Amino acid sequence: MSEENKEVNVYNEAEKLEENDEIEPSEEGFMKGYESDADESTCANCHTVLKGTDFIEEEIKGNVYRFCSRKCADAFEIRT
Repeated sequence: MSEENKEVNVYNEAEKLEENDEIEPSEEGFMKGYESDADESTCANCHTVLKGTDFIEEEIKGNVYRFCSRKCADAFEIRT
């Protein structure tokens, strides 16, 4: 059987990948940031961290933005 037509056992390949799967320091830092800030976003105008569902979401010129208040939403829309 030629190399081209050789069947690959995906289970064995997956085991090899798991054995060699190490997280690089840069990847580890990225994952920590993702885990701790996964649900946080910031106000597009004043950059206050928005937590939970207490924010205003507006579509402005085809892009969706989140704001901490109507005042910030209006100020951002005027600037753009």
